[in-house]
Amino acid sequence: MILQDLTGDERVLVEAVSRFVEERVRPNVSDLERQGVYPDALVAEMKALGLFGMAVPEPFGGLGLSVPALTAMMEVLSRGWTTLAAYVNSHSTVAYAIASHGTDDQKARYLPGLASGEHRGSLCLTEPSGGSDLQAIRGAVVAQAGGYALTASKTYVTNGAKATLFLTLARLPQAEPGTRPRFGLFLVERSRSGISQTTTFHKTGFGLVDTVQIEMDAVPLTMADLLGGVEGKGFAQLMEVLEIGRIAIAASAVGLAANALSEAKRYAAERRAFGVPINQHQAIQLKLANMATRLVTARLIIREAARIKQSGGRCDMISAMAKMHASDEALAVAHEAVVVHGGAGYVQDYTVERLHREALLYTIGEGTNDINRLVISRRMQGDEEMDYLGLLP
Repeated sequence: MILQDLTGDERVLVEAVSRFVEERVRPNVSDLERQGVYPDALVAEMKALGLFGMAVPEPFGGLGLSVPALTAMMEVLSRGWTTLAAYVNSHSTVAYAIASHGTDDQKARYLPGLASGEHRGSLCLTEPSGGSDLQAIRGAVVAQAGGYALTASKTYVTNGAKATLFLTLARLPQAEPGTRPRFGLFLVERSRSGISQTTTFHKTGFGLVDTVQIEMDAVPLTMADLLGGVEGKGFAQLMEVLEIGRIAIAASAVGLAANALSEAKRYAAERRAFGVPINQHQAIQLKLANMATRLVTARLIIREAARIKQSGGRCDMISAMAKMHASDEALAVAHEAVVVHGGAGYVQDYTVERLHREALLYTIGEGTNDINRLVISRRMQGDEEMDYLGLLP
């Protein structure tokens, strides 16, 4: 873990969460996964530690962490149990969106509850008819007396069953016929009429992180529910907000990789073959060396992305790089950890079996890695970020 970019107070917080992970999480993960029961006690402790308020400014009851500190927290949590990081990832993105773009009323209305965990935030972006092409969504609002009516189907909503507040992307009424579509981000409370939860998806990994489909049928909204209160800014707001989501999920992937490397290193020291521990065999030593190198390079690019985001620099290119690289490397490290374990790595009694299944999700969530490659490629057509990252001659 690299803590040089953090303030003294932030280091204390990260170290406190690290102790929580080592003392309360790690010893219980295997049993919790086996039982398949939602970890209410651990979530309550996360609330007490303020982890649902990582992206909420201090005046609203949150921790007000810098971007580097938030990424450090995500890595620590994921290193202990990826499920806990998943509980606060999209939640923190929602909190960040409101803190960065919300009106004063929206901040006062939602940020204290998000900080305490009373409100649980979730992103409603993807629709059944399309995935990564968010500009092709069909969900839309129509004007009605006093505001809008929102109708949309949103799928693969992470933590959607527990969420009380959905940050929802929808089309706005066209200003004039034939003009380009406009979008808004709406703060939709679950208690509103017209909202229902339909499908619950059963996934390869992250079984205790609910993923659902949310239907919104003529949900009544007002201008006060539109993030920022100004029409037409939703897509630009979303692109800026998703930079935080990419950096956070990249840090989670690094936490998984660190866990996988730790498990492989420990197993290689204990398992014997041909009369010696297998970590004395050059084939295993080469694998462990490659795994460690992959982990460190992924962590360093995330650190750079977090630094640039914190400084206010243009970040969509480097955040896409960080997410793509970290998740690819985490998948490679998890795979090699299974190989180091041999046949035991394919048995559910060993942690690396679960990590291998979970690692694949990081290459898909927060934009698939190929979508992130396209983001990088398109940004390379201009000079701003190329120059910023030292990529020009």
